[in-house]
Amino acid sequence: MFMGEYNHTIDAKGRLIVPSKFREQLGNEFVVTKGLDGCLFVYSNEEWQRIETSFREKPLTSKDARKFLRFFFAGAASCEVDKQGRILLPANLREYAGIDKDVVSVGVLSRVEIWSKERWLADGDYEDMDEIAEHMAELGLGI
Repeated sequence: MFMGEYNHTIDAKGRLIVPSKFREQLGNEFVVTKGLDGCLFVYSNEEWQRIETSFREKPLTSKDARKFLRFFFAGAASCEVDKQGRILLPANLREYAGIDKDVVSVGVLSRVEIWSKERWLADGDYEDMDEIAEHMAELGLGI
């Protein structure tokens, strides 16, 4: 399970340090893809295989399903950790997420999310969390 929040910077070549706590679980190679809310999603190869299998079993008769598959899978890239604990984030993924300098990596259960610090702070308004928690309870999710 991934959890925690880590702040880093991306260098001029597009390399990002992967927090050691995340590297322990992700391994030396993993998948980064376009996520929701303007961030990037990071999955271990094992989790990525599970996601692929799940999508392969679904019919592609829905236009929205096909569009989502293109968004999610066409934007995916396999990233390998170098000796300094960094990955090279492809330019198209950096552009999608608005990443140019300051980065926040956060653990969210089965994945890591990579955010531009600017977007992370802008999306970090949690004043409506009580209302959101009520909706989560309606879905059977509670703390």
